Amino acid sequence: MDIVIPKGIKIGHWQDEYTGVTVILSEKGVVAGADVRGGAPGTRETDLLRPEKAVQKINAVVLSGGSAYGLSSCDGVMRYLREKGCGHKMGNKVVPIVSGAVIYDLNDKDYHIPDSESGYKACLNASENPLFGQVGVGKGATVGKIRGVKNSCKSGLGAYTVKVAGVTVTAVICVNALGDVVDKDGKIIAGAKGKDGKFINTLDCLLNNRFGTLLFGNTTIGCILTNAKLDKLQANKIASVAHNGLAKSISPVHTDYDGDTLFCMATGKVPVLNLVLLQTAVVEAVENAVRAAVRSGENYTVICEEEEISE
Repeated sequence: MDIVIPKGIKIGHWQDEYTGVTVILSEKGVVAGADVRGGAPGTRETDLLRPEKAVQKINAVVLSGGSAYGLSSCDGVMRYLREKGCGHKMGNKVVPIVSGAVIYDLNDKDYHIPDSESGYKACLNASENPLFGQVGVGKGATVGKIRGVKNSCKSGLGAYTVKVAGVTVTAVICVNALGDVVDKDGKIIAGAKGKDGKFINTLDCLLNNRFGTLLFGNTTIGCILTNAKLDKLQANKIASVAHNGLAKSISPVHTDYDGDTLFCMATGKVPVLNLVLLQTAVVEAVENAVRAAVRSGENYTVICEEEEISE
């Protein structure tokens, strides 16, 4: 599988044995949008991405574990960018614009929480050839938790690239959902299990009132990376449509016990012939990135970089 990271964007991770941080960096800044779904989000600087707000570009999206505590990792990302002089210029000061979202992975008896230093280290590790799998924010991710973490499946951070009409679209998704992950035929490939180790089908359990106490502690978060030339309104549309990819691969999705949040970062290198083409590609990229996040096996890395594009 060829995963393409648009030029001008780098991805870095930090993790320990329980949790982690993934930072998606653009030191020069990119146009961005966001769409927050579900009833229990943990986010930062999403209002700023609305089309009517003044700031036009951001410098990073941070995806972190640690629930709301993990938002402190964004501070370390700001420090890294400030040291490089990257961000919104305010007189003789610079203010890096860093958006973020978190998953709940506080599943150990002790608190294991990404902090500011974790975010800073993730920036130091940033590369055009990042790893995906059970790394960074994906380290503590699980899926299918209607009967608790002990009956869930291990998940991670997945990525998938689709190319259409000269435009590259790459989805980077961390799956930490209440629901199950399904293939294109609706077959469960990761999710809640019964005592016999077989999938119990979360959707059927809910529809037939076969569940215990539903708990917060779920969320699927991610970012769409593209070299397309978009304005803020279009970037927000892409982030919104991207949730259709979650709906095609997670069952159920966007519940009151999830905080599903997707971002879009656009480097602006390639004109878009028709936004519908890009929207279609985004859905395909997201649903396959979700499935990649729960696949078994070792971590995987980018094996195909974006070609240089003349201005």
